[in-house]
Amino acid sequence: MVNIVESEQIAGLYLAHLTAFEDERGRFLETFRKEWFPQRDWTAIQTNRSDSRAGVVRGLHYHFHQVDYWYVMRGRIRAGLVDIRPDSPTCGATQIVEMSAEQNMGLFIPIGVAHGFAALSEVTLTYVVDNYYDSSDEYGIAWDDPEIGLDWGVDAPSLSQRDTANPPLSQIPEDDRPRYQT
Repeated sequence: MVNIVESEQIAGLYLAHLTAFEDERGRFLETFRKEWFPQRDWTAIQTNRSDSRAGVVRGLHYHFHQVDYWYVMRGRIRAGLVDIRPDSPTCGATQIVEMSAEQNMGLFIPIGVAHGFAALSEVTLTYVVDNYYDSSDEYGIAWDDPEIGLDWGVDAPSLSQRDTANPPLSQIPEDDRPRYQT
């Protein structure tokens, strides 16, 4: 059984509360089904795995042609999200979502919601995307943009060169941002 709940802060962002079945042998749960998110055509998908050390921050990233669905396999993260779609009813809204392997929760991130995470421990994150990797659809915003003000929960984060070079949101014209899709 799964309980899909739309975020109250960001339109089109969904939390999937999953049910695990456990007995003396171990545990089983479904982590993703395409019919849980019927607003997307999941005909071309790719699954990725990200392993991070504690203190790593990845993001903020966004796409024009790809949604993400995250599930934490090991460890704990703090996901940081911001709606950058100028025509969205929740444009500018931010949200922090704590996720862990023990929680049994998935996170559906729509096009135009910038996303990243801080690894609060050693972490393995899997994510399903609805398009194959395309480097021309990789964009970023400064993880520490003061106008966004996300609390990552880490004091001295480790970042990639790419993520340290991302501009603040104010330097990305509204015409160059993804649009809200219902």
